[in-house]
Amino acid sequence: MTGFLYLATVYLAAAVVAVPLATRLGLGSVLGYLLAGIAIGPLLGLIGAEADELRTYAEFGVVMMLFLIGLELEPRALWEMRDKLIGLGGLQIGLTTAAVLVGAMTLGLPLPTALAVGLIFALSSTAIVLQTLSEKGLMKTPGGKSTFSVLLTQDVAVIPMLALLPLLAPPSGSGAGPAWLWGAAHAAGVEQGGLSLVDGLPGWQVTIVTLAAVAAVIFVGMYLTRPIFRFIHMAKLREIQTATALLIVISIAFLMSLVGLSPALGAFLAGVVLASSEFRHELEANIEPFKGLLLGLFFITVGAGIDFGFLGQNVGLVVGLTLAMMATKGVILYLLALSFRMQGRDKWLFTLGLAQAGEFGFVLISFALQQNVLTADIGQILLLVVALSMLLTPLAFIAYEFMSKSMGESAETRAAEEAAEPIEPRGPVIIAGIGRFGQVVNRMVQMAGLKATVLDHDLATIELMRRFGFKGFFGDPTRPELLHAAGLKDARVLVVALDDKKAALRLVKYAREERADLHIIARAHDRVHVYELVRAGANDVVREMFDSSLRAARYVLENMDFSPFEANEMEKAFYRYDRRTLKELAELWRPGIPVASNQAYVDKARELNTDLETALVRALDDPEQAATAAQIDREAASVALRYATRKATADGRNREA
Repeated sequence: MTGFLYLATVYLAAAVVAVPLATRLGLGSVLGYLLAGIAIGPLLGLIGAEADELRTYAEFGVVMMLFLIGLELEPRALWEMRDKLIGLGGLQIGLTTAAVLVGAMTLGLPLPTALAVGLIFALSSTAIVLQTLSEKGLMKTPGGKSTFSVLLTQDVAVIPMLALLPLLAPPSGSGAGPAWLWGAAHAAGVEQGGLSLVDGLPGWQVTIVTLAAVAAVIFVGMYLTRPIFRFIHMAKLREIQTATALLIVISIAFLMSLVGLSPALGAFLAGVVLASSEFRHELEANIEPFKGLLLGLFFITVGAGIDFGFLGQNVGLVVGLTLAMMATKGVILYLLALSFRMQGRDKWLFTLGLAQAGEFGFVLISFALQQNVLTADIGQILLLVVALSMLLTPLAFIAYEFMSKSMGESAETRAAEEAAEPIEPRGPVIIAGIGRFGQVVNRMVQMAGLKATVLDHDLATIELMRRFGFKGFFGDPTRPELLHAAGLKDARVLVVALDDKKAALRLVKYAREERADLHIIARAHDRVHVYELVRAGANDVVREMFDSSLRAARYVLENMDFSPFEANEMEKAFYRYDRRTLKELAELWRPGIPVASNQAYVDKARELNTDLETALVRALDDPEQAATAAQIDREAASVALRYATRKATADGRNREA
């Protein structure tokens, strides 16, 4: 236990110190994690060989990240990306593999080894690139979308690469022989010495089992998640909901491993299936913290695993190969960007963002060593090249930012591009709470042709909405992670329609702290709640019964000899008067002091009420006094004057009769 606590303290302390400093210096969190690993590993020697073992567990952060990415993409959006997935991604992998193969053979490596090196360097870092794109708000740009497409294609390509490597082994290698007959899983050695559903099966049976596993993931995502979450919802415990989210990801990754598929690919598939589910944002909010911690741990282990002793002996070779590999990939990526007509900063984002090697390179190198495709020295050099290229990636993004500024592309231009081509369009309106109040708002917004993201913690309400064709998402709207998952960063309007007064106040305060430019419309229970919401940052506050009460009062007037026009004018006059008095009383309201105990507030309220009553009474009793009343509220006095004049005329006629 002491050893575990020591390691946990070292890793967390390194992250807490290095990451904020790196972010403050504009280097990004990824470089901060890598530097933290270098500090506690090679430099200070606080950790040892356990970093390699820990990296195996930390790589599960990549699995979680791809699950969250899948949640962002509905199947329709994925189908629309097919050209970039197959064309752009396929060309990148093929051209990079061929270019590196030629270069490796020029350096004297045999064809099988050179091909293995080409496959390893064809991959880029999904973890680093996507994390950096998300941090810098670049995921929604055309360049970010193309980058994501290539990364996704690379993740899929890992499977055939693992199947191909044993075929490259020399005849005496452990992986030699008719590996293609064993199926991808056994040939890749994914589960050597462990559990496997396909170990020893012929290729056609492996195919059937693999397809059955994929079909099972799709079936569970489409038909079983709803009843499972309904059952879990009965417990009313957030930790059980979090445990359920983790169980979904872990079980899918485990199933994919049993059939020899990439756990990351399986998690991505599950995310795509659940993208249209009402539990999408709840899943995202529950898994996001674990994903962030595991990815951070993964980057720390990469930094800690750099062998500076071997690097010192071969520094020229390692640095030269790293720069040559990144330059080769950069040229290919730039040409592809031009071929696919990327413009401006997008082609540089695509080029610089994907020029490094990736974390799956560690997996391929390890397996290639097991299969005797690579020698130990070559494997160590390749590990250093991959790690060093990943270490240089945050610097490449800094170079991209510098180039963007030098090209004169403003933040407004970037925002316009992001709004024009989002990966998955979110609604510009977020409605928190979908009770009687929120339902009316949502229906009118939908009728106007706008898209709203609806959040509510009542599962029955969300299911009822979907039954009638309105999409809503389950979750507590006051949770910051859920709000961000629902698109708080990009929303234009937030409607707070919660029944809980304190929850509504917390939500308004948090939203205002996160977004100073966000327009917040809040539902209030009474005048005091109005004052609290305004102080918290709400732009527009609607008392839940006020407008309906005004309509009821207008109906009363229409049935008491007022014409519909006069009743409507009186309604508007009273509304304006109430808005004005509300602002005056808000200045006198003091938090924590009951209004009945606030003498200044009470006196002002009496004065305002008396003024209104005086204006109306004078106008009704004596039309000639209405001019004085107009000074208090011209609209109300005008209507009252017309009514009083008409009433006086009618009284005169009655006396004559």
